[in-house]
Amino acid sequence: MKILVPIKRVIDYNVKARVKPDQTGVDLANVKMSMNPFCEIAVEEAIRMKEKGLAEEVVAVSIGPAQAQETIRTALAMGADRGIHVTTDQTVEPLAVAKLLKAVVEAESPQLVILGKQAIDDDANATGQMLAALLGWPQATFASKVEKDGEALAVTREVDGGLQTVKVNLPAIVTTDLRLNEPRYASLPNIMKAKRKPIDAKTPEDFGVDIAPRLETVKVTEPPKRKGGIKVESVADLVAKLKNEAGVL
Repeated sequence: MKILVPIKRVIDYNVKARVKPDQTGVDLANVKMSMNPFCEIAVEEAIRMKEKGLAEEVVAVSIGPAQAQETIRTALAMGADRGIHVTTDQTVEPLAVAKLLKAVVEAESPQLVILGKQAIDDDANATGQMLAALLGWPQATFASKVEKDGEALAVTREVDGGLQTVKVNLPAIVTTDLRLNEPRYASLPNIMKAKRKPIDAKTPEDFGVDIAPRLETVKVTEPPKRKGGIKVESVADLVAKLKNEAGVL
């Protein structure tokens, strides 16, 4: 089985994002970037499946600027076999990403595509579902456990009411949740080996995909600063403030 793992380069989760002075977007100048945390989980799960003998090859694919090669190298250092870099300096929306991934899937013929449920920069939570729709493949989203079940996968997914287990026939799309696994740290020898692993360079034009944006960002603002709490003298005062000031009762 070949596994394809789409990954995304985003602002590191430890960095506080800053809005540009002209409010046209988020300031990315001199900001630490890293692999999206949900993507790390997807890479880890794919590698674990390979270590169990369930997969022969893990291919990491990223869509973005030249610096996205660093993100692919991180996946290779974790244990992926090779990478595919679709180079573009444009901001690529989820639908365009799904269309590009569909073209990559058609070229690579994987039996499983496993990706993070969302990216922490736009929180769109749409690419996996769109890709499944474009391919006509079954999908299992928000996976907290993935097990091979014959020619299918049994996926435990997190829902509002608790846990739900679904069975999907391969080929399939799986999106990962936080509790699926704990991603490994790449060792120094593996980091050195990753430098020799191949990364195929592609462009959207190679796949004939139009990535022109369908959405326009009108304005980006920082969330309002939270106000400090107050102490009340009695339960009656608390109820009155919740009812009259907060409007939650």
